[in-house]
This record gives sequence, C-alpha cells and structure tokens, in this order.
Amino acid sequence: MGRMIILCILFLSSSMALTAAPYKTAKYKQLLKTIKLLESSVKDKDVELLHTPENPVDGCIFTAVTCFQKGTLKLQPENSQVNSTFIQTIKILKRFSFSDPGQPCESSCESYEKKKPKEFLTSFAKLIKKVIRVEFSWVLFDILQTIRVIFFLHYF
Repeated sequence: MGRMIILCILFLSSSMALTAAPYKTAKYKQLLKTIKLLESSVKDKDVELLHTPENPVDGCIFTAVTCFQKGTLKLQPENSQVNSTFIQTIKILKRFSFSDPGQPCESSCESYEKKKPKEFLTSFAKLIKKVIRVEFSWVLFDILQTIRVIFFLHYF
C-alpha cells in the first residue's frame, strides 16, 4: 500500500513538472522558427553591424537576449516585397519576454563584437537553443529531486 502511494505521488509530481515545461519549450521553439524566417529575409549588405553576444555565461543569458532584442530593431528587410512579413516578424521578436533575470552582468551590449545581420541572427538562434537545453535540464532536475525526496521519506 505504501509503495502504491509513493508511486502515485511520484507520478503526479513528475507530470506537473512536465506540463509546465512544454509551454516554455514551445514558446522558445516558436521563437527559433521566427529567427530562422527572419534570416532569409534580412538585408545583409551595406547595413549597420550589430553587437552580437556569443557564448554568454549562464547568468548573463537575460542580458544577451535583451541585446538581441535591441539589435533586431535595427534590422532591415532585404527588399520591399518581404516588408510586411518582415515587420510582423520583428514585432514577434520584440514582444518575446525572457523571465530569468539571472545575475548582474559585467558586460553590456556594446562590449560584444559587431557582426553582419545574418551572423547576428545565427548567434541569436544558438542562444535560444541553449535556453531550450537549460530549461529542459531544470525539468529533469526537478523530477530527480522529487524522486530523491520520496525515496528518502520512504526508506528513512
């Protein structure tokens, strides 16, 4: 009987952790698709170079995302035919919110190297992929912590 209760608690706690994760992951994956869409329609020649955060430390991810959001406002469409889609895509990236303020970072947006718009967007996509991996690892960590607590309560 005790084992059945433990299994039920384990099942409920892991399912709660997993239901919170898909929403965030789906949100980040949609953002990733938006960035890829923008890569194909952005002007890459004769444009302003953009500060491009690359490989920010874990505590500075929020700052890096903010830098990318500011940079996307400076992007230009490749031609007038893609202008309406381009504007909508920029609005999506501008509204995106990342809720992990992390630690105060010593580096500012201006401290990062300037790159062409397509390289800028490629780096933005890499950062979002990193965010997805980090988010998934925290969900697994929560599940393992729950298992550990249940095991400890049951056997000790």
